[in-house]
Amino acid sequence: MNNQTHHTPPILLTIAGFDPSCGAGTAADLKTFAAHNCYGVAAITALTVQSTQGVRSVHPTPAPTLRAQLEALADDCTIAAVKIGMLGTKANAVVVTEFLDKYKFAHVVLDPITKPTAGTAELIDESGLKFLRDEFIRRATLITPNIPEAEFLAGIPVKDVNDMKAAALKLGEQGAKAVIVTGGHLERPTDVLWEGGEVVQLAGDAVKSENTHGSGCTFSSAIAAQLALGQQLHEAAILAKAYVTKAIEKSFSIGKGHGPLNHFYRFYQEPPLRGVHEVPQHGLHPAAEPATH
Repeated sequence: MNNQTHHTPPILLTIAGFDPSCGAGTAADLKTFAAHNCYGVAAITALTVQSTQGVRSVHPTPAPTLRAQLEALADDCTIAAVKIGMLGTKANAVVVTEFLDKYKFAHVVLDPITKPTAGTAELIDESGLKFLRDEFIRRATLITPNIPEAEFLAGIPVKDVNDMKAAALKLGEQGAKAVIVTGGHLERPTDVLWEGGEVVQLAGDAVKSENTHGSGCTFSSAIAAQLALGQQLHEAAILAKAYVTKAIEKSFSIGKGHGPLNHFYRFYQEPPLRGVHEVPQHGLHPAAEPATH
């Protein structure tokens, strides 16, 4: 009998929609948590009909069902960090804010998703958008809008790094505790981090790849994992950015559109060349193993 006791890793909660292609949303979050040696649990805000080619439709979870999911998880697990993605409706956004107010989690990372990169379906209703901007962002310890999302939340045009800095400062004035405006839409992917009144640029390397589906979800999830593991925000952001860059670099296509990141690139091994086989770990070729009589 094995009496060994295994250490429980940090438990992270994702509150987001489900993407059947498993490149974005809860699937991307859970893969990212696992890749950082954390255990992920999930509350589903919506079922989507989508593939690598885009989002076709969104079917939000009823608010009472979302509330029940959240309460069941909080009652059962000690949650080290929360990552929030698409909310679907204002009713769901209200449920999540009440949940955050009740439990006061140490780390809450909000990826304020408003529209899909591909497809025409709305990921949150009109009243939910206003609630997200006016009430929700101040309840997160960090928000990670991309450039279009920063434009909406800050109410100013954002075209370059200087605009990103201005938007981050404005979001801080609106109650955000910390902001990272992500610059994946720029020719060179530079992010802007605002925290405690200071603004820092996080430069990155451009990777030529069509497989970027879920990169925003993955980035915010990786930061949540790093925070849960004890990193300070600046270091967490640098490590998360490096992880996303490599996951895009090592990605592969699974469909006809934009493929997902390779969240588990650290665990993949190249298959041996044809005609070459691995030697067993004990160091003996099978033919050289002692015969049993």
